[in-house]
Amino acid sequence: MPDRIFMPFMALLGLALVALSLVWPQGYGDRSPDPFGSVPIQQTPEMKAKIQREKDAAAQRDLQARQQMSDARATAADVP
Repeated sequence: MPDRIFMPFMALLGLALVALSLVWPQGYGDRSPDPFGSVPIQQTPEMKAKIQREKDAAAQRDLQARQQMSDARATAADVP
């Protein structure tokens, strides 16, 4: 393929990819700039509440597991 066809094609492709990156959804990260962006799923109030509930439940399970281990050690130490 001649360079005078290939190089302008590559420049056009590069510009198209840059333009696409400006409007493509940004996933779960920060919001895209206006007018393209929307609030990410993880920043909605419902999702924040769900994430907090999951964190609280995990902390509660961790606390229960630690308490069970403590009780088991205390019981094992009492047995002669």
